[in-house]
Amino acid sequence: MKAMTLDKNLNFLWQEVADPIRKAGEVLIKIHAAAINRADIMQKDGCYASPPEWPQWCGLEAAGEVIEAPEDSNFKPGDRVCALLGGGGYSQMTSVPCGMVIPVPENLSMIEAAAIPEVWATVYLNMEYEAGGLTANDTLYIQAGASGIGLAAIQYAKLKGAKVIASAGTPEKVEFIRKLGADIAFNYKQDDENTILSENTPTVTLDCVGGKNMGEKLAKMAFKGRWIMIASLAGGQTSIDLEQVWRKRLKLIGSTLRSRTNEEKSAVMQSLHRELSPFFSSGKLINHIHAVFPISEVEAAQAVLRRAENIGKVVLTLD
Repeated sequence: MKAMTLDKNLNFLWQEVADPIRKAGEVLIKIHAAAINRADIMQKDGCYASPPEWPQWCGLEAAGEVIEAPEDSNFKPGDRVCALLGGGGYSQMTSVPCGMVIPVPENLSMIEAAAIPEVWATVYLNMEYEAGGLTANDTLYIQAGASGIGLAAIQYAKLKGAKVIASAGTPEKVEFIRKLGADIAFNYKQDDENTILSENTPTVTLDCVGGKNMGEKLAKMAFKGRWIMIASLAGGQTSIDLEQVWRKRLKLIGSTLRSRTNEEKSAVMQSLHRELSPFFSSGKLINHIHAVFPISEVEAAQAVLRRAENIGKVVLTLD
């Protein structure tokens, strides 16, 4: 098969590689589409390698057709599936533990399905496992609200009845997330973020930004608030008022999906499938696809995320 590998200079190279060998308990998949995530860009830049048991090229989520599956599994050749991966999605085939594979929800295309596993598993993991579950009593604050994870988190929170505060960096993005369901949508480049958070006290924050102002915003959290950090795109240094932390009994939680065990990822994916697939099929939950590129144009596709132009997901096709 062919894969979009990285050479010694971290340049993309579409080349022949060994076909994956399906192990016991795994599903062999012919990939039709793979979605791009910021982790892929970090891997392209040489600072976020795949776990050692996974292919050492980019791709954390994909959709395709089953080639082979264990006889005792729920899958058979020809089934349309999407899968959460530790790496290797930018290729023609992959072999994935059964638990990390779910059926493509009815009425979704391969392109739409490819954008489910990483984003929605991240949101589900952090809202249900790390935050302890969202309820109608919660107010969720989401930074980068127009990203794939941001759009998923807005929809998931509204599904649970929570109030949503979300930020974005352009008027177009702000308007999009407002229409998607954010109760308060604002432009972090123009609006007074601290005033907004003071007037709408978050109980849960999903933070992929970090940066020097993070500590100041942490202090705006409600009593027993949960601040969940999944990345630090604006930098890893801030100053935190520790008195606010213990007086308010705040929880600062660091969370990643990629480094978790296959068993942990499988549990998240299967719970996500049971709870959310009907909402994808009915159109209640959507994956907004910003752009689609052939795998040969992977540099241009990743550049869309580098420039933060996207509203939602960018997807690669392999057909």
